[in-house]
Parts: sequence; structure tokens; C-alpha cells
Amino acid sequence: MNKKTAKKSKKTVEKTKSSRPRKTFKEAFVEKREKVWSKKRARVKLHRSFKRSYREDYNRPLETPGLVSHATSTLKIIFKNWKIFLPLLLIVVIANIIFVGLMSEETYSTVQESLDESYDALHNGELGRIAKSGLLLVSTVTTGGLTKGMTEVQQVFAIFFFAITWLCTIYYLRHLMAGNHPRMRDGLYNALTPLVSSLLVILLLFIHLIPVFVFTIVYTTAVSTDFLSQPLYAFLFWLFGSLLLLLSAYLVPSSLLALVAVSVPGIYPLPAINAATDLVQGRRTKFIIRIIFGLIFLAVIWVIVMLPLIWLDLVIKQNFELFEGFPFIPFCLQAMTVFSFIYGTAYVYLYYRRMLDGTD
Repeated sequence: MNKKTAKKSKKTVEKTKSSRPRKTFKEAFVEKREKVWSKKRARVKLHRSFKRSYREDYNRPLETPGLVSHATSTLKIIFKNWKIFLPLLLIVVIANIIFVGLMSEETYSTVQESLDESYDALHNGELGRIAKSGLLLVSTVTTGGLTKGMTEVQQVFAIFFFAITWLCTIYYLRHLMAGNHPRMRDGLYNALTPLVSSLLVILLLFIHLIPVFVFTIVYTTAVSTDFLSQPLYAFLFWLFGSLLLLLSAYLVPSSLLALVAVSVPGIYPLPAINAATDLVQGRRTKFIIRIIFGLIFLAVIWVIVMLPLIWLDLVIKQNFELFEGFPFIPFCLQAMTVFSFIYGTAYVYLYYRRMLDGTD
């Protein structure tokens, strides 16, 4: 009886399928188009073409902590859960040293020697050492000492390791804010599920930064050819450059928040980009101001941490020749770079959560 009933049910299903009228190409196309446009209509659009935008229409209030409060609270979360973030920092630093490489001590010594030649006036005394330490820090970072001599393979490894750091940091913070107690190995095993999606969003972020790269290339060319010496040409150049910078400033916030949105397992890159674009609508200026303040706060941390270390390295290497070639400062610079990336990830993620909680 069971076989007979199963055969009858199969026959009825086949009859119902055959009885359904098949849609023409035009009908299927119209139905698909309506589905796509219904999704687009549901998205946040604060401005309409050829229509005046009123302030009450595009003003989206958002209750967030102050700039200093947000920066310090992010630092407190990292230090409070140092048992999770410190092993992550050490693993990423060691992986970068093995696969990417450390800034050579020769490069750092070259910067130091060139600084010695132009800094004889304040060489004597503690004030001279402190000022020299500050100049060493600034010159090492600004002259590309951290990334000098990296091959294409090393650059790919660096992007890969920093994507892992981004995903693991967001995984830990998500579980910590949910009241869980994640382990460090849980992030390494479970947080890397959306790695491919994150790499695609990183590619989009690089595309959005193309205007900044174009501005940098054009600026270096203009400086080398004395193009900016004439006022009219300088005015046109800075007008063109400001438009390029504004274009990247408009595009980058959505792709940066999409990197956070795509870290949730099961979300594809395009829906994450659309959700981040809707979330940042009307809030780009606030987000950019917060990012700039975060960079300033990180610069202050670099000065507070690295200046005493560079001063100590100068004192030890001047008094003890045994430590002459020991790469202490390159290792500290690598560790501070990874810490800065962990802090920046937590900084952006906490603000993203605030934006989600305050979404109207």
C-alpha cells in the first residue's frame, strides 16, 4: 500500500507541474525585474535626482559616545582582555617576521647615521637624545622603513595576515559583547570562514582608494617638474586633487563598514556592501571625523610607547657594543603596527555596533 500511495503522489505532482502554464521570457523578465527593484526601493535613499533635499529628510541622528570616550573605551576593552589579544598579536608578528620579513637593522642604522650627520647641534645631553629619538621615529615611519623592499609575494602575505587579524579581532569582540568567553584558538579556527568574502571587499576598498593613489602620483610628478610654481596651474591642480580626495572620502566609509558587515558568516559581499552603504547614509562626515581622531589617538600612543624605547636603544647601543646589531627597534615597530591594526579594527567595529543600535 505504501508503494502504491507513493506512486500516486508522484503522479499527482507530475500532473500539477505539467498543468502549470509555462511563463514566457517576457513574463519571467518582468517578474525578475520587479524583485530587483523591490529590493532597491527598500534601501535607504536620502537624496533623489532632480529633487530638492531637505535637511529633515537626510538628517539621521545617532547617539554615540564622545571621541575621547570612544577611543579610551576601545583601549580598555583590548587591555581588559589581554589574554586573548596578546597571543593574537604575537602570532601575527611572528608570522610577519617569517613570511614577510622584519625591517632590517641596516635600514634603521642608515636612517640613524643620516640623522647624526644633520643633528650635531643637539647631540650632547638628554634633550638631544629625546629630540633625536623623536626624529628617528618620524623619519623611520615616513620614509617607508616599515615596508621598504617588500616584494609582491610579501605584500600578498601581509594583506593576508592583516585580513586574518581583522576577522579574529571582530570575532573576539562580537563574542565578548555577547557575554561569552572565547578562547584565542576559537578565533583562529572559526573566524576565518568569511575570508574570501573579506578579501573581495578589501579589493573594493583598494578600488575606492584609486583616486588617492592617482592624486599621489600626480602630486609627485608635479613637484618634480616644478608644475606648481605657477599660480594658475597650482590652483587647477589643487582643485582637481580636492575632487579626487572628496571622491575617495565619499566611497571609503561604506567599503570600510562593509568589511565589518561581511565578517558575519553566511553574508555575501554584495549584500554586505549594500547594508553598509545604507547604514552610512547621512553619517559619512561623523564617521570620517571619528576615523581621523582615531588616527590622531594612535599617533599619540606611538609617541608615548616608541619614544622611550628608541631613547633606550640609543643609550644601550652607545654604551654596549654587544647589542650593536640587535634589531630591537624593528621588532617593536612591527609589534606596534600589529597592535595599531588590532586597535583600529576594534575602534571601527565598536562604532559599527553603535550605528546598528541607533539605526532608525
